[in-house]
Amino acid sequence: MSTRRTVLKNLVAGSVALPASKIFAGEMSISDKNRPLKLKGNINHSVCQWTYNFLPLEDLCKLVKSIGFSAIDLIAPKDFPMLQKYGIYSSMCYTNGDISLTKGWNHTDYHPLLTQQFTEAIPIIQQNGYKDVICFSGSREGMDDETGLKNCVDGLKPIVALAEKNGVTVHMELLNSKIDHKDYMCDNHKWGVELCKRLGSENFKLLYDIYHMQIDEGDVIRTINDNHQYFGHYHTGGVPGRHEIDESQELYYPAVMRAIIATGYKGYVAQEFIPAATDKAASLKKAIEICDV
Repeated sequence: MSTRRTVLKNLVAGSVALPASKIFAGEMSISDKNRPLKLKGNINHSVCQWTYNFLPLEDLCKLVKSIGFSAIDLIAPKDFPMLQKYGIYSSMCYTNGDISLTKGWNHTDYHPLLTQQFTEAIPIIQQNGYKDVICFSGSREGMDDETGLKNCVDGLKPIVALAEKNGVTVHMELLNSKIDHKDYMCDNHKWGVELCKRLGSENFKLLYDIYHMQIDEGDVIRTINDNHQYFGHYHTGGVPGRHEIDESQELYYPAVMRAIIATGYKGYVAQEFIPAATDKAASLKKAIEICDV
């Protein structure tokens, strides 16, 4: 992971020699190379905070603004004030409790704690003007698909009802179980779509992670075309490796973005790659350019 000093240095490499502290403070005159992007407005851009957590959140806010977009994904209520200080939107929220991908809604043992967390968080999310919160199925631990579906429905029904009253949408993320999250239950869109159908609410959707679903299923564009009504949010990532989404990996993201736009989608697409390049700030800016079709 790069240090903050390295990121600051690389952000202005080849442009102007200025104190690093001024880059994130917005106190510099920058060359055309480093001016904010002129975005087309077809895609609402975001970035997942954890993939740039080598920067303090405040510095990530400043970097996001310097690139020219204004949203960050996967933010808990305790960090809402920092985003609001910089006019940045929380495009996908966490609850304030500990986040577990393995202990999810498919196991009834975890329902009491999850219910408490989401019951507390949803009104706070609404009060701060945000609309989306993430959830996870949990690991199988020997459980069959049908039992997992039934348990998720039983646990999520009251949470979705509360979300409806608050104008918030709950999103369950699709994760791959082949490489990164062994034994995760919601590892294919068919299982997730069936859960959406059983809950029967516009306030419950799937978070379609392009990186994860390329690994477990492939056929990304066709899946988006056929099931977009169940997909409420998108994440990116280079395959293989989950690094930059440029020509170093197998997906062609401009085509995927065009497919998403063609469905009429108006939500956010969040970059969730782990930057491997030395200039990690430039990697984020390039990813936004790639996806801005």
